[in-house]
Amino acid sequence: MDYILDVHTHTIVSGHAYSTMQEVIEQAAKKGLELVAITDHAPAMPGSAHMFYFSNLGVLPQYIYGVEVLKGIEANIINYNGDIDVSEVILKQLDIVIASLHPPCIDFGNIEQNTNAIIGAMKNPYVNIIGHPDDARYPLDYDKIVKAAKEHNVLLEVNNSSMNPNGFRKGADKIKIMLEKCMKENVSVVINSDAHVSFDVGKFDSAIKLIEEINFPKELIVNTSKEKLKRFLKG
Repeated sequence: MDYILDVHTHTIVSGHAYSTMQEVIEQAAKKGLELVAITDHAPAMPGSAHMFYFSNLGVLPQYIYGVEVLKGIEANIINYNGDIDVSEVILKQLDIVIASLHPPCIDFGNIEQNTNAIIGAMKNPYVNIIGHPDDARYPLDYDKIVKAAKEHNVLLEVNNSSMNPNGFRKGADKIKIMLEKCMKENVSVVINSDAHVSFDVGKFDSAIKLIEEINFPKELIVNTSKEKLKRFLKG
């Protein structure tokens, strides 16, 4: 199966990543990707950029090195209502928005609190993807999450970085539970690298292994087509 896009990547602007935007896009081109999104962390993440950075992303060409570049952000969910740390003024200017739970921005809640936070974020009309819904420190009710994703036309992420045994997140193998429910409900997913260094752009090895183990249907994976992805983007 050909995976032609990666829509969760970080640059030095995020404060804890190690490559420039140019290096990220160059690697995407070298690896044969047709589309990449730059989704640096929103300002509630310590060390990230001011909102002026995101409001100025319009200076980027649509295509660089032959790769279509989406201007995006990884917003932080900041409370159990699902509010995010990005204003509508900025959201309107972006091509793609990921919303995620991060320890510096919201405490580890119980399963009801975390689930409410994710579903609340999905209700935001500008949110396209829920990032790494796989961290055991934030337990989730996957029945409710998957059904809400279907209702609000939001993609659920299979995050390759989460499966790194040396990474920060715990219990990412629980994503299998979510994927099985996605198959049952016919809900699409996106596989992303969550690259924090350019060499990891388009790196999906662990995620692909998991997908293949459970025979997840290819028609529910949007990475095979730009058109499939864009059905989940607003505007």
